[in-house]
Amino acid sequence: MSRHVHTNRLAHETSPYLLQHAHNPVDWYPWGEEALTAARAADKPIFLSIGYSACHWCHVMERESFEDAATAALMNELFVNIKVDREERPDLDAIYMDAVQAMTGQGGWPMSVFLTPDAKPFYGGTYFPPQPRYGMPSFQQVLRSVADAYRDRRDQVDGQAERLTEMLQRSASLGAQSADLGGETLHEAIDQLRQHFDDEHGGFGSQPKFPQPMTLDFILTQYRHSRDLDTLYMAELTLEQMALGGIYDQLGGGFHRYSVDAVWLAPHFEKMLYDNAQLLRTYLHAWQITRSDLYRRVLGETIDYVLREMTAPQGGFYGTQDADSEGEEGKFFVWTPDEIEQHLTPQQAGIFETYYGVSDRGNFEGRNILHVSRGLDNVAQRFGVSETDAAQALAEARRILFAVREERVKPHRDEKILAEWNGLMIHALAECGVVLGRADALAAAEAAARFVLDQMSQPDGKLTRSYKDGRARFNGYLEDYAAFARGLVALYEATFDLRWLGDASRLTQIMFAQFHDAAGGGFYQTGVDHETLVVRRKNYVDNAIPSGNSLAAELLLRLGALVGNDGYRREAARILLAIKEAMGRQPTGFGRMLCNLDTLLQPSQEVAVVGDPEAAATQALLGEVRRRYLPNTVLALKAPDAESMLPLLEGRGLVEGSPAAYVCENYACKLPVTTPDALVGLLDGGTVD
Repeated sequence: MSRHVHTNRLAHETSPYLLQHAHNPVDWYPWGEEALTAARAADKPIFLSIGYSACHWCHVMERESFEDAATAALMNELFVNIKVDREERPDLDAIYMDAVQAMTGQGGWPMSVFLTPDAKPFYGGTYFPPQPRYGMPSFQQVLRSVADAYRDRRDQVDGQAERLTEMLQRSASLGAQSADLGGETLHEAIDQLRQHFDDEHGGFGSQPKFPQPMTLDFILTQYRHSRDLDTLYMAELTLEQMALGGIYDQLGGGFHRYSVDAVWLAPHFEKMLYDNAQLLRTYLHAWQITRSDLYRRVLGETIDYVLREMTAPQGGFYGTQDADSEGEEGKFFVWTPDEIEQHLTPQQAGIFETYYGVSDRGNFEGRNILHVSRGLDNVAQRFGVSETDAAQALAEARRILFAVREERVKPHRDEKILAEWNGLMIHALAECGVVLGRADALAAAEAAARFVLDQMSQPDGKLTRSYKDGRARFNGYLEDYAAFARGLVALYEATFDLRWLGDASRLTQIMFAQFHDAAGGGFYQTGVDHETLVVRRKNYVDNAIPSGNSLAAELLLRLGALVGNDGYRREAARILLAIKEAMGRQPTGFGRMLCNLDTLLQPSQEVAVVGDPEAAATQALLGEVRRRYLPNTVLALKAPDAESMLPLLEGRGLVEGSPAAYVCENYACKLPVTTPDALVGLLDGGTVD
């Protein structure tokens, strides 16, 4: 009970992750001038701990070390201690992760970094145990030895800090190369992916396995040009195996963070908004190509999950759900046969357990992660019923067990609303909503966009990063502007409401003013009026989320095509030139960037539709565009008597009184068409005289 008596400075923060540490006996500071001044005044090194709310090992290190009175006393005596939520401060996370990786060859969270009082890193790692184990020193040993080095070998510490800081500054600002952009990079990337593809279970590499939706999207773009079925197979096998595996929540929809094994069975159970946003788009694109019933079901269930569990009442989407509940990883999601059988008929239970691989032995610490272990035809045959009857029994069993699971203690949800992640989900739900006819998804995307614009904008129109408990905080980063503005462009293409395009254009202009490197090309992560940090980074590498420069390039290519701004296209090309060599060699680190390169190299296609938005004939033309996978096609619409500020729509009207579609490709326009059949010919590359 004693730990709840004490509170530290984190009690005044909004981040759920920081608030979780507000009762630690550690004298934590949030990042800021107060902490840096205290370190300089006392001439103490800084211990910087960076993590996030859904991070399992962050919670472990807190229980073992930060809640331990003796460890906390040592930390308070020897260091100024700073706690950071990486989701609120991606700038700090990126800088100090680069430093930890340079020092140790690996990174992750919790991140533990030791800094000089002027915030320069000199030593670091990730999780440290309370006693020496796994070949690691104990956390207390690390604290003492770092403090000793700072006191007794100050020259060495300062030298290491200077060398690391210089390295960070060199790597932070890639200059554009003079080489031309060409298609050979795309071919090299596909060849590299083939070499690392697991042709038995899907995915790339061995284990752990991450979903990598950006890489899969890139593969789908390349299949669209080549029609090479081996290329499509890489995406299809991966998407199918993930959808059937334990990484997908078979009862509640939505994807967990990653699989700890090579077969997609045992996930790390947290669920992240950004993963599900990106996977929604990837499964939608794959469905547009294949019309797979499995993909369609995954899309519907994942949309349901987002609307049910990740949507704030006032609009906006929450960030993450923990892996743990009641102190146990995965407890909310796993089952024993007894738990299943007490709620179902014997036949329902038998069919359910057979289909989802449930056994007495279990597959996760004596319990069962649900995964599709055999085909429905096989299960039906085994129980002597038709496939239709087996499917009905499964559907009823899932409905019953989902209701049972809803009564369990749910994993903690981090209810921060982040502009960047909301932009990704707005993009996904706008696209899925309009293609799949999910009006509820489209409405949720619009509500979230209104929320960010109304509650997360500053008086001068600039964005904030984070919103929680009525407080919007932190200057928006490059990725906040680019992801959110890209989501607004997707909303325009779904609704044709010019408000969204206007706000996207306004935010893009702020993005240039705040982040653009006019001399070197590309965009910095932090704005011109951001606090000065040890380095001002440009981020190009796509990790779990597209990099800021990837998002910016995608936004500029799409918005530029819609509003007729060729300067945006040229700026996107400068971004891509900076990393041309790396993209082909390391495609899984540049999945979204490779999609951007494909967009830049392929003929751009603009479809302008004129007609009453509600009329069936207009909807038929729009539907023909939307049901196809056309990643490089932009879509605009105006009513016959409406004015439009879009060059695409200027001077265009009905044709002989009928709604019409005008298709332009690579700056050349075809004659307008008024029937879906004629439009198909143009979309698929034909011409109409």
